[in-house]
Amino acid sequence: MSGWKSAVVYQIYPRSFADSNGDGIGDLPGITARLDHLALLGVDVLWLSPIYRSPQDDNGYDISDYQDIDPAFGTLADFDELLAAVHTRGMKLVMDLVVNHTSDEHPWFVESRSSPDNPKRDWYWWRDEPNDWQSFFSGSAWERAGDQYFLHLFSRRQPDQNWENPEVRHALYAMMRWWLARGVDGFRMDVINLISKPDGLPDGDASALCADGPRVHEFLQEMHREVLAGRDLIIVGETPGSTVEDARLYSDPARGELDMVFTFEHVGLDAGATNWDLRPLHLPDLKANLSAWQDGLADVGWNSLYWDNHDQPRIVSRWGDDGEHRVASAKSLATVLHLLRGTPYVYQGEELGMTNATSPATTSTATSSR
Repeated sequence: MSGWKSAVVYQIYPRSFADSNGDGIGDLPGITARLDHLALLGVDVLWLSPIYRSPQDDNGYDISDYQDIDPAFGTLADFDELLAAVHTRGMKLVMDLVVNHTSDEHPWFVESRSSPDNPKRDWYWWRDEPNDWQSFFSGSAWERAGDQYFLHLFSRRQPDQNWENPEVRHALYAMMRWWLARGVDGFRMDVINLISKPDGLPDGDASALCADGPRVHEFLQEMHREVLAGRDLIIVGETPGSTVEDARLYSDPARGELDMVFTFEHVGLDAGATNWDLRPLHLPDLKANLSAWQDGLADVGWNSLYWDNHDQPRIVSRWGDDGEHRVASAKSLATVLHLLRGTPYVYQGEELGMTNATSPATTSTATSSR
């Protein structure tokens, strides 16, 4: 996208943003109705968390049809209306793209699991015996179906696609071109650095073995040639576990891969067992981390900048004061973010200094339903 280095991106979690029909679920018409508010804020780009058809095992990150809208959010006609309204106001729209895995209800996987002889069998990862990999969602990363096991780094209902198979890659590229032809302006690519699995799938830590795998740069460069090159887009990759050195490779324009990546290092500084099990932040650690990323990408690549998203606690409750000094804290944190070099991402409600919500029943906190 022309000017993406000076753009501000606003992330919308559709389910909880704006409900137009009173069914308790946010939807596309609800977003359309509030575009003037976002334009007034000075937003340049909207990023929508997944709105594809899905059984919602992982709140839409389990896609059963890449080329349709989940009925909870509306229709393709509603999407086209939203996209046109976004463009009319001079803004752009980025789709959340999940291509490491699909839903187990996706027709590709339904075929794959139907028989070892099915032509789509090796569109996913199948083994006679599982290795010792653990899912990021707990338990084994393997699920038995018939006489074999399929790989799922996330939920058992999110089987990993086999990117080693060129038919898989080109089917995904065709899908991406379909959305670009429809008029979308880019993609946020979910866990994109996990798409290349290590040769032979050896035992060990699945996160360490799969992150930034042996062919990931080759795959992304192919994607760029086949889909992205020559288009005016914004492309950001979610890359858990990636370092500054990895980000330099991913976001170096000369390599033709991504425009920028999401780092997890700064939001891991106070994390315990989960993002909600937090310990006190040591401020010099945050300063050192932000400086390392600013310096590390100063000459090559580009930074993405964020405090909040659908996976993180609200920053004013996390590192600020969400009581007496909520407004001052929110403004201070926003000032820090927007004065760094990079593209800032604002999560819905962050512009209001929104705090964590507390459930009376559980006293747990959450920013979204995911």
